[in-house]
Amino acid sequence: TDTDSDQKTGLVSLNEAQLQAVGIVVEHAPAVKAPERVEALGLVLDPAILISEVGDLAAAQAANGAAEAELERLRALYGGGAGASLKMLEAAHADQAKTQAQSQVAAAQFSLHWGPLATLPLGERERMMSDVTRGRTLLVRADVLGHHGVGALPRQALLDVDGVQVPGHVLGVLRQISESQSVGLLVVVEHAPAGLGPGARIPMTLMTAERSGRLVRRDALFYDERGAYVYERLPGKAGDSQARFRPTRVKLLFAFDDGWLVDGLDDDDDIVVHGAGAL
Repeated sequence: TDTDSDQKTGLVSLNEAQLQAVGIVVEHAPAVKAPERVEALGLVLDPAILISEVGDLAAAQAANGAAEAELERLRALYGGGAGASLKMLEAAHADQAKTQAQSQVAAAQFSLHWGPLATLPLGERERMMSDVTRGRTLLVRADVLGHHGVGALPRQALLDVDGVQVPGHVLGVLRQISESQSVGLLVVVEHAPAGLGPGARIPMTLMTAERSGRLVRRDALFYDERGAYVYERLPGKAGDSQARFRPTRVKLLFAFDDGWLVDGLDDDDDIVVHGAGAL
């Protein structure tokens, strides 16, 4: 029978009286294009720490370069049998291994604390360092509380400074976890308000690039072990007095307005937006 077939395929069939009894309302999910907005807590970082770690890295790399040059010089002398003993060569090798380890530690520490800066082209990084040192630019850590990773990297940020929205742009993800145990992003803020300095904590909103999807109300969405789904009304058959509904899988993009932006629906899909719990 049709009823047995519907049960096997996961379809739910209701007649007109049943539709009215449970208050089924069907609509098209409207197309929406919007950025995802993520709330975060900002911490203005101390530029003195950045300058110190950049100096430590440069000094460690210079020391390693000098140790490598000395090792090569002694190796050449020893190989030629003039002016270098095996003991001197071994001491130079040990010194080079030590400076190399120190250089690697300094590089790892800088990457851990300032990873997005380390990936910038040299010229751009030097200009930004100059602006940060002179106070023209602020570096802010944005902690996305309750999250340990990010999906799509936000591009823009808005800092709420005494009710004023101050723009910034996101450089990238910081590898070091903060005391809040949350993922952090490094945000660059140019032309910040006077008085906003290191240690200040500021509410922030992070915004990704605009994404397109379908807006589905919260009470129309359901979730099981396979993920999120909605109930879709299927086109009726000629002479059929039954309305048929099937669960349709959707991909949740992000919360928006009073619902969710989702992927997996078309323009002509009829979605149950009220009364779906009865199905």
